[in-house]
Amino acid sequence: MKKGYFGDFGGQFVPELLMPPLLELETVLNEVVRTDAFRDRLAEELRDYVGRPSALTRCPTLSERTGVDIWLKREDLNHSGSHKINNTIGQGLLTKMIGKKVLMAETGAGQHGVATATAAARFGLSCVVFMGALDVERQSHNVHRMKLLGAEVVAVESGTRTLKDAINAALRYWIAEQRSTHYCFGTAAGPHPFPELVHEFQAVISREARAQFLERAGRLPHAVVACVGGGSNAIGMFHEFIPDREVRLIGVEAGGSGEPGCFNSAPLNLGRPGVLHGMHTQLLQTKEGQILPSHSIAPGLDYPGVGPEHSALQASGRAEYGLVNDAQALAAFQALTLSEGILPALESCHALAWVLENAAALKGQSVIVCLSGRGDKDLDIVEQNLG
Repeated sequence: MKKGYFGDFGGQFVPELLMPPLLELETVLNEVVRTDAFRDRLAEELRDYVGRPSALTRCPTLSERTGVDIWLKREDLNHSGSHKINNTIGQGLLTKMIGKKVLMAETGAGQHGVATATAAARFGLSCVVFMGALDVERQSHNVHRMKLLGAEVVAVESGTRTLKDAINAALRYWIAEQRSTHYCFGTAAGPHPFPELVHEFQAVISREARAQFLERAGRLPHAVVACVGGGSNAIGMFHEFIPDREVRLIGVEAGGSGEPGCFNSAPLNLGRPGVLHGMHTQLLQTKEGQILPSHSIAPGLDYPGVGPEHSALQASGRAEYGLVNDAQALAAFQALTLSEGILPALESCHALAWVLENAAALKGQSVIVCLSGRGDKDLDIVEQNLG
């Protein structure tokens, strides 16, 4: 693999002013993060602070109803409520070790912002979080959590006022503050080495899930399924299963309302290759290369691009990527809540909805769904849409 690339996708398409911190981070990845000493310290934090390993929960009612043996990898049970903490504890620890004082992040649904603020408090760091102004409105609960944890939350009013614009603002801030600040990128996207770094920290999901399922069932699952926005929970869920060719890897993108021509967040299904936020990947864009607005009922999936490793997995045929619309995600939210007593994040509902929509083809098979986060943050959105 060419440095910084997954197949044809990846790279470092950034201004020269951002090359010094990226080169520094590449050195840190190779000389600090991949050492036994760092991994041992991180494992302690994940065990004693985050609460790993997270549970693998079978869904008896949904399994009986659908004929599919449905299991959930419970990232919603992590401290702070999502898979994001796996990454932020890792990046917070490396920030502390290299002597920087500020942990800065972007966020969409707010879970990465909360997890970053949590890690900053854990390691005695200052915290700045950029968030699209629309997402500030949609995710006020998480905004309050970030502020209570000591973070400064910057509402971004430009563009579509969502995750794409928060990333743009965060990159500009990093150019000016790189000496004191580490950019805790929230997903497996962006310029090299962020996709590798986030992959490194999220792979714990599939390491646990594979071992847990083997212990419980004595074999591997037929498929693992995860929602895909930028794609960090899905990369974490796929990693350990990639060599197991008999296990299907299924990512699920947000199809918006599902109506023809609607705004969506499905670059792998409906996009074309291009460059955004320092990476070459699949994007939602016009024929002229202008980035299109994105939409999902789940704020964490509301992004017009995707991590380059997903683009490469799709191109190689190793992973497949489906579409789920807003109404299907809401139906999955209701199904899991009422059948199993679990309130899922709307992002995760896209993965579960794909399984429910394809239950006839999956009948008799065992499927692990990555439940990437809990649904407290989405209750206002659910209430607005369901009444």
